[in-house]
Amino acid sequence: MKAELQFDFLVNKEKNTITIKRAFAAKRQLVWDCYTKSELLDRWFAPKPLITKTSFMDFREGGHWLYAMVEPGGQEYWGRMDYQTIRPIDHYTSLDGFCDNTGALNPALPRSQWSVTFSDAETHTLVETVVSYASAEALQQVIQMGLKEGLASTLERLDELLLTLN
Repeated sequence: MKAELQFDFLVNKEKNTITIKRAFAAKRQLVWDCYTKSELLDRWFAPKPLITKTSFMDFREGGHWLYAMVEPGGQEYWGRMDYQTIRPIDHYTSLDGFCDNTGALNPALPRSQWSVTFSDAETHTLVETVVSYASAEALQQVIQMGLKEGLASTLERLDELLLTLN
């Protein structure tokens, strides 16, 4: 990550939320596309050395994205993002959860609500993501699973992709 780009990871244990604020050196439309098009998500949405593969994506309100993060040895970790509201290049909300390769949610792992806002910040785009969990236990579980470190690595991959697309 470039030193001048903002990255904040704020945990609110009273509200069971994590707020991630991250700046990207690209125009908002391009950053939006990277968050909402499977062919671009597959190029960055996993921490190194994992890769992302999309099984299905229907980016519209009521649609969903079924994807896997894949280790170099082939182990797959499936996720499902259900889109709730969409305001193109400004904001979307969704429900994210762990699942199997058919999209059936794993009730043993926490599901979260994502509120993702894109805004212009001088020559950069600022993305603010508020992730809400149903309980303090669920919040603590994802923190212990390494969410902060994984997210930092994943967002660095987006920086690298944006350099090739700008």
